[in-house]
Amino acid sequence: MNTVKVKSTRFKNLKLLVKFLRYGKSDVQECTQVTPYGFVSRAVEDTIAVYSKTAENGKPVIIGYVNKNDLVEVGEARMFSTDENGVEKFYILNKKDGHCEFGGVDDNMVRFKGLDKAFNELKSDFNNLVTKYNAHTHITTATIGASTAPGVLAPTTSSSTTSQADITQAKIEEITTL
Repeated sequence: MNTVKVKSTRFKNLKLLVKFLRYGKSDVQECTQVTPYGFVSRAVEDTIAVYSKTAENGKPVIIGYVNKNDLVEVGEARMFSTDENGVEKFYILNKKDGHCEFGGVDDNMVRFKGLDKAFNELKSDFNNLVTKYNAHTHITTATIGASTAPGVLAPTTSSSTTSQADITQAKIEEITTL
């Protein structure tokens, strides 16, 4: 087992092949990359890979990569993606305290069902108040000459409109949680 420098990757017959430099610039090799079940990634050029021969002669494999930055603590797991130059673009960090970071720590994700329920209750309460406000009346008085006389019940002269607010656009269908 030794380390090699990745030059490129490609798919052939549903296998990910990694082209790499083994013992120098003239020793270009290519072999299959093996990964944990359900996980596929393609390393960028100049990534250092761990190369190993197998019991089957002529069938070596790439079994992993040496990360330049190990940004996790004991018990944590991190997955990331990069552009073709190796610049990180997104990450998911499962922290040892049970938290998970999706690309950063500047904002929070929400449980949409709970938010939607609370929002709709608030909207309903507001709309009920608007309806009651618009329906309420005042006793008016009429001025006749120098005296005033009791008037009649009159509706409010200004009215409010009910809320049409909607938060469904805030829902991220592609990400679900507890």
